[in-house]
Amino acid sequence: MASVSGASPHPPLIVASGATIDPDELWFTYSRSGGPGGQNVNKVNTRVTLRFDVAASPSLSDAQRHRLRTRLSTRITRDGILMVVSSRHRTQAANRRAATERFSELITDALAPRKQRRKTTVSHAAKRRRLDQKRRRSETKTLRGRVHGTGT
Repeated sequence: MASVSGASPHPPLIVASGATIDPDELWFTYSRSGGPGGQNVNKVNTRVTLRFDVAASPSLSDAQRHRLRTRLSTRITRDGILMVVSSRHRTQAANRRAATERFSELITDALAPRKQRRKTTVSHAAKRRRLDQKRRRSETKTLRGRVHGTGT
């Protein structure tokens, strides 16, 4: 059976430019892991699942919530819960740290503004080079054809 813990005595997570998430909004569940640990794996709940309710979080504005929902849509459940799982390490504490770090990276990346794409045009010189090369290629291929007009 998985155990659940709620409130955390940790400081707020700073995830994006000025945005912070209260650790009380993060829920951790612990279960048995299939990762490293030898016989210990069958006895101790070292796998950590971090859950964060994107839909009901008071730390996020509506714009941030919408951005998270669109950019992390594959990781968010229908109920609006973002889940991050860690079972890489042998201890529960290390997996909890790893899950929290991964969560912070995901949120930071998702909330970062995307760079605006600048439209570019192909230069005249590049167009000329392409057409010249195309012409040369065409001539090469026509020269490979049958020779017409020889006297035999």
